[in-house]
Amino acid sequence: MSDKTEQSKEEEIENPLTEEIATEEVKEVKEDTPEIDELAVAKAEALDYKDKYLRAHADFENSKRLMQKDKNAAVAYSNEKFATDILGVLDSFEQAINTINAVEIEEENEILSKIKEGVDLTFQQLKKVLEKNHIVEINCDGELDPNLHQAIIQVDSDEHESGHIVAVMQKGYMIKERVLRSPMVSTAK
Repeated sequence: MSDKTEQSKEEEIENPLTEEIATEEVKEVKEDTPEIDELAVAKAEALDYKDKYLRAHADFENSKRLMQKDKNAAVAYSNEKFATDILGVLDSFEQAINTINAVEIEEENEILSKIKEGVDLTFQQLKKVLEKNHIVEINCDGELDPNLHQAIIQVDSDEHESGHIVAVMQKGYMIKERVLRSPMVSTAK
């Protein structure tokens, strides 16, 4: 037994060294293990950020779609007030037409002057409604402005300089700063 006891003592003496080597190996494995854990954590964070990005992107697209829908509705109904204002003018023109149709031939001169007065008043009413809604006639005096005017013909004119507007064939209008319809004009050569 003494041989066995001696062998056990030798193993005990060697054990502290073996334990130190084993401890170092465990430390190395532990040092490697956090890298693997950090990688797994980084991957999990990346997936979390990707999920958040996809959700935020979907929310953005939904908001964008809803805003476009609201914009389309606003554009579709933006002229509602303007149309309401024009209805009064439409009624006035309808009354003028009905009055013209009801005129008898012998009363024509007296009625014709009343119709002219009614049409003039209706025209003034229409102009006021247009101005109220920021619709104004484009000025056609002076030099041609290609951003505003549409030149359709050039004519010889001793009274106007070259490039100046001679006559207006059709009036043009602007709403605020935007051209609704360009005036068609003739210009001097």
